[in-house]
Amino acid sequence: MAKLYFYYASMNAGKSTNLLQADFNYRERGMQTLLFTAMIDTRYKQGVVRSRIGLEAPAIPFAEQTSLWNIIKERHEKTPLHCILIDEAQFLKKRQVFELARVCDELNIPVLCYGLRTDFQAELFEGSQYLLAIADMLTEIKSVCFCGAKATMNLRVDENKQPIRHGQQTEIGGNERYIALCRRHFIEKLNSL
Repeated sequence: MAKLYFYYASMNAGKSTNLLQADFNYRERGMQTLLFTAMIDTRYKQGVVRSRIGLEAPAIPFAEQTSLWNIIKERHEKTPLHCILIDEAQFLKKRQVFELARVCDELNIPVLCYGLRTDFQAELFEGSQYLLAIADMLTEIKSVCFCGAKATMNLRVDENKQPIRHGQQTEIGGNERYIALCRRHFIEKLNSL
């Protein structure tokens, strides 16, 4: 039976790079994949999974109302799919996570999801919460804090690199907006305000 995988990490850990490598591995062996990425992520061209090291591949943008099940099932009926890859999986809704589990269980297609575990306030994203709850395989992708310890937290900063404590859960940005830190330094930075 196919499995639902969740690969999670802090910002700048190489999640998209890992996704693109997995996609390449399937395609190199003549297998068909289907990539999705969050429509809300406007850092790059819409409909593209792009890594910070410059790799990229076309993807189907998903929004809250997108039925992943319908898209995948329709594509699979035309051309059998061997793997589904989801970038920015933290932006999935509960319903969509269960649709992806259904893809594994009913269509027997493995689904590889890549995303953040928590936001800048150490709160779970909805997609991450349900992936952590029902995924068959959970894998942490390691990143490093400036101190050399494992980075597990995402600190949101302003234009002067000062920590931000409050705000909307989602604010799109990269290195100019977020710093990956270990828990100790994340808490220290927040308590320094």
